[in-house]
Amino acid sequence: MRLNHIAIVALLILTSCASKKQQETDDYQKYEWENLIDSNLSQWDNYLSYQIQPGYNGSQPKNEQGELIEPIGLNNPSYHVFTTFQEADNVIIKNSGEYYGCLISKKEYENYHFQLKYKWGDKTWAYRKNLLKDSGILYHSIGPMAVEYWRSWMLSQEFQIMEGHTGDYWSQATSAIDIRAYKSEGNLNPMAHYSQDYLPISMRSPYKNYCLRSSNYENAADEWNTLDLYCFKDKSLHVVNGRVVMILKNSRYQDSEGNTIPLTKGKIQLQSEAAEVLFKDIRIRKIDSFSKKHFALF
Repeated sequence: MRLNHIAIVALLILTSCASKKQQETDDYQKYEWENLIDSNLSQWDNYLSYQIQPGYNGSQPKNEQGELIEPIGLNNPSYHVFTTFQEADNVIIKNSGEYYGCLISKKEYENYHFQLKYKWGDKTWAYRKNLLKDSGILYHSIGPMAVEYWRSWMLSQEFQIMEGHTGDYWSQATSAIDIRAYKSEGNLNPMAHYSQDYLPISMRSPYKNYCLRSSNYENAADEWNTLDLYCFKDKSLHVVNGRVVMILKNSRYQDSEGNTIPLTKGKIQLQSEAAEVLFKDIRIRKIDSFSKKHFALF
């Protein structure tokens, strides 16, 4: 009888654990995915600025005659940085990286779960010829193009995609956010960790505008990685191959008059940043809350 009792208790514990795990999985399952990729890139615009060279200092590039060079601009048909090809059932986006710029979603999004898969190509260009391969997801993107240091992107929050650094955060232009992170010391950067209090990260912050992810969970260079970005109200989570690497809240920006404005919705940009990268399975779904597991992180 005692053995039967122990077996029943064990079964109840296992059932409870399985039920809890299933509940955490089901928290997002009721939301339908919207596919954001097709062979014509019909849901995206593109903007290209320059092929930025080593020695770039943030000023508008000039030609050999010292004349200012105009950016390539929006949806210029003469350039083919973003192309697609079919691989089995998947449409793959090839971002050559040859010019700085981005794909820009035609729609704005708020309160969502965004997901894509990426892996690196072989090429790097000009500024990044001898540096780490780099790209990124820029979310809550608003306003005009080319307003930040590289003259290539909209004001936004960045979920970095970079060799060894996927999941890092950069502020773009006057955006700001608070991140659970260790304080910086000396010339070191803040590093995200769930155990820490929040630090303000922005161009005007004493901790500056960059924060490292908590750890490196990237796959080998020739393997696909899955990135999940969860945004709800002023909060967001950066997730790399199923692991939360950054917890962020109080998304905001400063306007031209110095007022602090909440930044909780906008377009999504996928960066072209002098490195070849492939994207697939780009999709998004609306959410009306974080899961219980994710909400507890805040």
